[in-house]
Amino acid sequence: MQLGAFSVSLAVKDIDASQAFYEKLGFTVFAGNKAQNWLIMKNQDCIVGLFQGMFDRNVLTFCPGWNSN
Repeated sequence: MQLGAFSVSLAVKDIDASQAFYEKLGFTVFAGNKAQNWLIMKNQDCIVGLFQGMFDRNVLTFCPGWNSN
């Protein structure tokens, strides 16, 4: 079974502060729309989703059809 790329989707309170924090760790924006309060950030094969106001809690996500690229 091919589950696709794995990521952690984080429920954040401040998308700007969260983006700045992950950029300090070497992540870059991979996808998303900051105006809609969501970003997907990547550091090598590690993918983190930042979602402001969309989820009550953090979520483990598998993205079918995605790979680490």
